[in-house]
Amino acid sequence: MDRMRELVSLLNRASEAYYAKDEEIMSNFEYDRLYDELTELERELGVTLTDSPTVQVGYEAVDELPKERHESPMLSLAKTKSREELAEWLNGKEGLLSWKLDGLTIVLTYQDGALLKAVTRGNGEVGEVVTNNARVFRNVPISIPYQGELILRGEAVITYSGFEKINREIEDDQAKYKNPRNLCSGSVRQLDNRITAQRGVRFYAFSLVRADVDFHNSRTEQFAFLQRQGFDVVEHRLVTPEDILDNISYFEEKIQTCDVPSDGLVLTYEDMAYGASLGRTAKFPRDSIAFKWADELRETTLVGMEWSASRTGLINPVAIFEPVELEGTTVSRASVHNISIVRGLKLGIGDQITVYKANMIIPQIAENLTKSDSLEIPENCPVCGQPTRISQMNDVLTLMCDNPDCDAKKIKAFTLLVSRDALNVDGLSESTLEKFLARGFLHGFADLFRLERFREEITQMEGFGEKSWQNLSESLERARKTTLPRLLYGLGIENVGVANAKMLCRYFQYDLQALRDASVEELAQIDGVGGVIAQSIYDYFHREKTVEQLENLLGEVELEKQEADAEEQTLSGMSFVITGSLMHFENRNAMKEEIEKRGGKVTGSVTGKTVCLINNDTASQSSKNKKAKELGVRIISEEDFMGEYLQ
Repeated sequence: MDRMRELVSLLNRASEAYYAKDEEIMSNFEYDRLYDELTELERELGVTLTDSPTVQVGYEAVDELPKERHESPMLSLAKTKSREELAEWLNGKEGLLSWKLDGLTIVLTYQDGALLKAVTRGNGEVGEVVTNNARVFRNVPISIPYQGELILRGEAVITYSGFEKINREIEDDQAKYKNPRNLCSGSVRQLDNRITAQRGVRFYAFSLVRADVDFHNSRTEQFAFLQRQGFDVVEHRLVTPEDILDNISYFEEKIQTCDVPSDGLVLTYEDMAYGASLGRTAKFPRDSIAFKWADELRETTLVGMEWSASRTGLINPVAIFEPVELEGTTVSRASVHNISIVRGLKLGIGDQITVYKANMIIPQIAENLTKSDSLEIPENCPVCGQPTRISQMNDVLTLMCDNPDCDAKKIKAFTLLVSRDALNVDGLSESTLEKFLARGFLHGFADLFRLERFREEITQMEGFGEKSWQNLSESLERARKTTLPRLLYGLGIENVGVANAKMLCRYFQYDLQALRDASVEELAQIDGVGGVIAQSIYDYFHREKTVEQLENLLGEVELEKQEADAEEQTLSGMSFVITGSLMHFENRNAMKEEIEKRGGKVTGSVTGKTVCLINNDTASQSSKNKKAKELGVRIISEEDFMGEYLQ
């Protein structure tokens, strides 16, 4: 009973995070495993708690949108991972097999041929009214031929390609969306449907609730009717107990390249009357069942742990195991992410482990069968050999290398210098820089402009040739002419980002020598700098090694003459935070540049000094919105910001 209560509490927290907050606190694999354990305990003990997820459906809708009760409850589906069980479930009858799409379920109502309302699934009993947003879905018809009352259900989704496009436009890694389902859920529940329209939401019908039409007792005819009304219908196939396994294989193969997110299949009786006669349980209808792809587990032996040093000093553990076949490919490595997970799994070399592919893509360790807990955490960095330390943040333990001269960090320094906001050198990816460093082509920053000495060797490198060299050479020549803010940012001075670099240059009238001569006290008095940043700037310009590197670099570049325009500094001393998608500016970088041009500053996190948080989704439950509300910082839309601050 104690374990049952523990599971109910844990699963309900996971469901609330997933459905009400668009967050994930555990993987689908872990949720399914714990759910199955709870179901078995309930069966064994003959007890089901009132708040058990096996009898409850979803959570209450959020308060930002009007609520409406569904005419008939929207139940969850019973599920199985057994293909043979699906064939048995058909009981000799025909069924309709279709995708189980991974988005947000919506109920659409049409009256006299016009879209009347759209309501989310919510908790199955009460949903949120999102009619205005549904009107801007990419493929929902505003009017249809059928003139009676028509009610249907379907899934709002954002494709993988659309999801990746939106994430590419978000530079802050922490602000990127975790998966298409979370992005879709937030997009459908916007208060401003202009944002919804930008997100490219699509709708796929999967069930007809009401229409005064004779469908000859056929679910297939219902789908054909919906297609004739202009709806995109979820892909489906008519199956029998004899051919259902072949049809499952068809979907299994197609999911590898399918652009629409799906987490399984749904099987429904073709005979509508028969399905209706079966009734329902407290939670599940009996005319349909969900099939979830079984995670393909393979048992193997952990043969090693590779500790991979990153550019930030973080050292990531990567498990090396005896090769196994998973989802059609051979895998032998899986990231373990951090020391907390290493210790949680109680790993040791030689342990028997089970591995799977999360979402059929990313290799992960599912379970450690041996649990020897004997793995040694390295006391020295695998790259530079200097001592490591264990860092703790939010209960997560990570391994760090603090050596500033670690070669792994050299890659970071060169990567920053050639990045778009610094010298903007095309053709020098991180992997190329790694190769150049390994071969001794690069020691200091100035060596970037002296690569001609190694031209012959470079053109003989794999993946390189004369054409690649010419492109790189031309890009480096263009990079020689740069601006002081770009150079200052590219130096990698601790705590000096793009905004601080521009602000410092304006303050010192684009005079680099004046900046280098400034005392800690003078720097600290600059609005937006403070003692910590002042000290790191001062230390950089007074450390023999960095001074020498800067002098050498200045001998290779030409700084454009710039002057500050005092009249344009209308946002001087003001700090802003930008998050989410924009409609008027091309991207967040463009808005950031406009603010900085006027003397303002854009930071990555909300603090008490933030003037306002710019977010077109003002009602979002994101961490930045919550922080702004907590600190009393205004949250305003892009348009309001432009009207108030950029006039």
